[in-house]
Amino acid sequence: MQHHEVQSEDKILFFKKEYISEFVYGGVDGAITTFAVVAGAEGASLGISVVIILGLANLIADGFSMSVGNYFSTKVSRDNFDRHKAREYWEVEHLGATEKAEIREIYEAKGFKGDLLDQVVEVITSDKDVWVDTMMKEELEMAKDDKTPVKTASVTFISFIIVGSIPLLAYIFAGLDSGIAGNELFLYSSVLTGIALTMVGALKSLVTERNMPAGIAETLLLGGLAALLAYFVGDMLEQVFR
Repeated sequence: MQHHEVQSEDKILFFKKEYISEFVYGGVDGAITTFAVVAGAEGASLGISVVIILGLANLIADGFSMSVGNYFSTKVSRDNFDRHKAREYWEVEHLGATEKAEIREIYEAKGFKGDLLDQVVEVITSDKDVWVDTMMKEELEMAKDDKTPVKTASVTFISFIIVGSIPLLAYIFAGLDSGIAGNELFLYSSVLTGIALTMVGALKSLVTERNMPAGIAETLLLGGLAALLAYFVGDMLEQVFR
């Protein structure tokens, strides 16, 4: 029963808590960038088919680019950790006295003294793995991220596509002859995007343990500013190249 409770605490909704940050990151970026494309196209008075084409092209290209960047960022971080850990193993093996003195200095600074300090140093340095792990955490202040590059990139891409497609739904349905009036499309898209950003903002607040209304407001504000800029740029360019 206790094991089950630990497992449940590691998840929020259907996601592992450790990957929620990637989902939020991808979702916010996906919704904001796609809605910005929609707003820019609306400002330039482009047709429904153009909005859909630009939106989907942006969705796939940006989502892939973002996930690739996330993959390499995570991989570099893990490789950097492994490289430093291998160096610490070498130093423990070949510079044992120096490394042992560093362990003593670390725990002496924490307030350990006399026989207790000697015992702590002896216990830590008697196990090479514990010794290296202690040096990684205490000296280099490095901890290995358990998240894998493939999983972080996948979660980011999936989130970007799912949440980022929401601003396009009204236009896609309109393109399928749903009966939605053309002049209402941007309004529907704005409402849908607002709902999406509200949900992602709430999820972000759960992860960061911030005030939820503040987290939602921040996410909506960023999305609104991006759309506003895109709309006026699109409108200006349409006036220039009309």
